Amino acid sequence: MPKYIVKRAFMAAVTAFLVATLTFFIMNMVPGGPFLAEKAVTPQAQAAMEAKFGLDKPLSEQYITYMEDLMHGDLGPSLKKRGRTVNQIIATKFPVSAKLGGIAILVAVFVGVPLGSVAAFNRGKFLDNLIIVGSTAGIAIPNFLSSTLLMYFLSTKLNLLPSMGLNNPVNYIMPVIALSLYPTAYIARLMRSSMLDVMGQDYMRTARAKGISTFKSIFKHALRNAILPVVTYLGPLLASLMTGSFIIEKIFTIPGLGSEFVGAITSRDYPMIMGTTIFLAVFIIIMNMIVDIAYAYIDPRIKLK
Repeated sequence: MPKYIVKRAFMAAVTAFLVATLTFFIMNMVPGGPFLAEKAVTPQAQAAMEAKFGLDKPLSEQYITYMEDLMHGDLGPSLKKRGRTVNQIIATKFPVSAKLGGIAILVAVFVGVPLGSVAAFNRGKFLDNLIIVGSTAGIAIPNFLSSTLLMYFLSTKLNLLPSMGLNNPVNYIMPVIALSLYPTAYIARLMRSSMLDVMGQDYMRTARAKGISTFKSIFKHALRNAILPVVTYLGPLLASLMTGSFIIEKIFTIPGLGSEFVGAITSRDYPMIMGTTIFLAVFIIIMNMIVDIAYAYIDPRIKLK
């Protein structure tokens, strides 16, 4: 296990380096610049701002400087939010997105896994068909549409829930529903197919032949093995939801990391774009590594090498 963790950590560092390199050069290939949208900026003022942030230097020199700062954990200053660094913005905005995404993940798991299991044990029956139709609709409906429908009916028409911000616990209801709809539906379908596959295995038939209760055979044998594909899906899902859903945060005016990323793209805030991209990439790498390690504990048959 320790050897595997060291190997994955090295691979993670190489992947993060490649992501940082590609992001840096792609950002600088995009036409335009961060100061072109400034109002009434003279060429002299623009040149002064570029010199202040080191954008007047050769691209290779900018890259070396950025990577040296990155090695020390410094993601650089924001070009648009003067006086604030990318580290400070991420430290402020990430907890907001992480809390919202964490609640959405819990809802997706605790609703999707039972729904998929129920559908599998009622294969071909009305309940199974109902869950399949519902999960298919949940996957097909984009989150911006579900967010708009929720806001229209629950906020505008019925006036039951607030539509902006996260000031109170009730503010979380609509964003969490919109954010968890797709992963809940996907997990339900994934769990159903996985559970059906496990239920047809020889060890499940042997367990039933030995007279083991249905409850024990499900939770001790079937569920433990059937949930492995869900665990695989949770790795990137955790990273993407906890670092902020761009559309959801924009629609519900949530001051999270996702909305900051969208704003950075529109304003050409290069350090902010690169910082959030690298942060998301590292988060996904770490989550996938944790999932791989968790495999060995969920299923002892899996050996990590």
